[in-house]
Amino acid sequence: MATQVTFEKATDTYLIRPNPADPRLTERVTGVDQTGAAVTTSVTVERALTIYLNRQEIVTAMTIGDYPDYLAIGYLLNQNMLRADDVVTGVDYDHDLAVAIVRTERETDYEDKLRKRTQTSGCAQGTAFGDLMELIDGVTLPAATLRTSWLYALTNKINTTPSLYLEAGAIHGCVLAEGDRPLVYMEDVGRHNAVDKIAGWMFQNRVSAHDKIFYTTGRLTSEMVIKTVRMGIPILVSRSGFTAWGVELARKAGLTLIGRARGKRFVALAGEDRIVFDQDLSYVEEESGKHRRKAAVHDD
Repeated sequence: MATQVTFEKATDTYLIRPNPADPRLTERVTGVDQTGAAVTTSVTVERALTIYLNRQEIVTAMTIGDYPDYLAIGYLLNQNMLRADDVVTGVDYDHDLAVAIVRTERETDYEDKLRKRTQTSGCAQGTAFGDLMELIDGVTLPAATLRTSWLYALTNKINTTPSLYLEAGAIHGCVLAEGDRPLVYMEDVGRHNAVDKIAGWMFQNRVSAHDKIFYTTGRLTSEMVIKTVRMGIPILVSRSGFTAWGVELARKAGLTLIGRARGKRFVALAGEDRIVFDQDLSYVEEESGKHRRKAAVHDD
């Protein structure tokens, strides 16, 4: 029997949520519009952050600069440089030097790995190392259920959450959710950075992935699929579209892959068996005009 859901605006289920009022994250700049009239608008700030693992420099990423500790840990996890059982003894962050150093009990040396990285389709400094592809082979993601009533309630809450995405654009958002409840909402100039910050938060707080849903505003590429599988999350949802390789890897890994999730619509191209169609679509609202206009520009 189909379910009737009463949609509400975003609630305080968030443990971390965007703060578009943070003056460190945007700047006001002046220009002219299509008529030649003077305009003042908010633009997103990006900064360099160099990540070290113990004594070794790993990468310099362009980021908005919030949660550098989560970003550094999550990046190393998703590049298979940190292991799930590693003990992180500390994360040293120097704002002036724009450096984050992750320190571990285990001795680390990734000189050979750094020589053979592969540039991916992610924005800014997104990279995936060859051995990450091997994780797809033989992976078993947790059994899980996605009710469409959860999906519609979740996307409604995310779309009505104040964010840099809606305030200034030029940014991607990722959300970790459980059922219809958004838990952690991270944003960054590259979608991979937002993913990594959530991965770092999950690692630091020892949060289980087996019953979680991952939502992104960006397209469903091979990189997004690999990182979601790497985190052990069984369901990946996007308001944007797919790449062929992303779909292929999701099917191979048994990941539920849902894209073009806007208003009443969505398309599932992998892991459809996890979906329970319990929502009466007559109770689902179409997406607001404001969000559609922003999405048309920023969902790449």
